[in-house]
Amino acid sequence: MNFIESLNGKNCLVVGAGVTGMAVQKALSNFGAKVVVFDEKKNSQSGVVNTIPDEIHLAVVSPGWRLEHQVIKDLRKSGAQIISEIDFAWEVKNVLAPNQKWIALTGTNGKTTTIKMVESIFNSANIKGKACGNVGETVIEAVCRQEPFDYLALELSSFQIEWSNIARFEAIALLNISEDHIDWHGTYKKYLAAKLKLITHSKVIIANKSDPILATKLKNQEVIWFSLSTPSKGELGLVEELLVDRAFAGSKDHAHEIAELADVKPPVPHNVSNALAAAALALAIGIDNKDIKTGLSKFTPDHHRMELVLEAGGVRWIDDSKATNPHAAIASLLSNFNIIWIAGGLAKGASMDELVQRCSNRIKSVLLIGEDKELIADTFVKFSKSVPIKKFEKSTDSKQLMWEVVSHAKSIAVPGDTVLLAPACASMDQFASYAERGELFSAAVRELAK
Repeated sequence: MNFIESLNGKNCLVVGAGVTGMAVQKALSNFGAKVVVFDEKKNSQSGVVNTIPDEIHLAVVSPGWRLEHQVIKDLRKSGAQIISEIDFAWEVKNVLAPNQKWIALTGTNGKTTTIKMVESIFNSANIKGKACGNVGETVIEAVCRQEPFDYLALELSSFQIEWSNIARFEAIALLNISEDHIDWHGTYKKYLAAKLKLITHSKVIIANKSDPILATKLKNQEVIWFSLSTPSKGELGLVEELLVDRAFAGSKDHAHEIAELADVKPPVPHNVSNALAAAALALAIGIDNKDIKTGLSKFTPDHHRMELVLEAGGVRWIDDSKATNPHAAIASLLSNFNIIWIAGGLAKGASMDELVQRCSNRIKSVLLIGEDKELIADTFVKFSKSVPIKKFEKSTDSKQLMWEVVSHAKSIAVPGDTVLLAPACASMDQFASYAERGELFSAAVRELAK
């Protein structure tokens, strides 16, 4: 009896009624399981329970539920088998699409951009592949397609990796590691351990040599490194205006051109690093350089990721609302000068010390919003007192709040300035999502700044 057959008639619990949970519920039901969905934030009127039924055989847990949550403890005591959506999808894949191969990446920042670069490369190479996981479709939805994909490229968060134990990958890439989600993991050490856990699940390990944490933690591992420097043997990197491979194509004594800097949009340092990671993943599964070049050149970044909203009167207005932690905001700040910086929201336990120390010389003024604005303000007082700070009170009218912020930015901006929304914080204290935050910023800019 295979895994899917074993689900028929089995009492199954889906923990979490979000997008992932409902996709799992659908799959389990299709396989003949008796399914109940649990979520403490929902009620029975929506078809979701907030108490755990007796005699649960299998529980599939959505990302974001802490391992020490009381519900999880109760399930363990009951003897139920507990797995993640990723591991559930892996078990299903082994039945429905046994020849399907998985690659994956993780990192504090750049995950979505990089995995979508990989998908663009798939398309250029005419490979039947899909980006999924923490972006686009859930993994279980991608696995259950009637006509199976040959490859899945998974974007994985630290939550997903923490929960998963059995999925295996042809290659994985680690983009960077810095403080994030400390409120969920409890400590930076546990967050780091979750990210690095992925290396034990892969045939090929690809990592960013320029990231000091990765360079230190993986120094004794067999790693294919990428960086913005001239590559040594077994690495990928830059040689003048070229992205170059010395790891995958024949002799490592020779450099092989992958693409040109002009193929990467925008060609700012962190995005070029993303492109090298995407190229390495593609090379690891045998995709040709010409297809990688085409895939990179056709790729355009998502909205709210260093998106130029408007340039008027010599002032540039940039929406990088997706910069939801300090590491992402640093990359954005270091790509601009004369910055009026809009920041704040939920810091998720992260420190702003490194950001202020590295970037304050590029910042003319700081406009602070959100729950943790005082944390950012205090850090400027500590390291860079001369930067003017304007604080905006928390508001339930997010549209009006952003209108006031943009209006103030316009009043102090002069030709040569960049007004940059790169909050270094999550958005949920005042906005529905980082996307809504970016959209309201862009709308206010187009209305006020022309």
